[in-house]
Amino acid sequence: MALLEPGVQGERDVAGQTLVTLIVADQLCGVPVMSVRDILGEQPITRIPLAPPEIAGSLNLRGRIVTAIDLRRRLGVLPASGGAPRMSVVTEQGGDLYALLVDQVREVMTPPESSFEDNPPTLPPAWAEFCNGIYRLQNRLMVVLDIGRILTLSPEG
Repeated sequence: MALLEPGVQGERDVAGQTLVTLIVADQLCGVPVMSVRDILGEQPITRIPLAPPEIAGSLNLRGRIVTAIDLRRRLGVLPASGGAPRMSVVTEQGGDLYALLVDQVREVMTPPESSFEDNPPTLPPAWAEFCNGIYRLQNRLMVVLDIGRILTLSPEG
């Protein structure tokens, strides 16, 4: 099941972009601010029968149906313990809305281009598949997520 048309590329040139920072499984991540349409608090989600496991379900955003993608599952990490509330980062691709379920949304920042690097070889393969690189910040690494690749599900997914 492909959420995007085959051949659609994600954001490749990320160095110097302004990013919305978020937390997934204690990892600081960033997505280009220009790809974010809304940020929502905890929302009721309706499960979609027979959907791949990374599709958490759908939610209603001002009358529009939004497909919710569990970013923890998509990146191959365990679910949050204790049912902690999650936030949704809403993006639009091909006229459809998608909500990426994340643990927290932090701040908007423009990291220095000099701190950008390609994916390191130590980045787990499940993460590297969906990342455009990293920023080495003062006290931690920020993984830059590729929205286009996250929204593309494999046929067997």
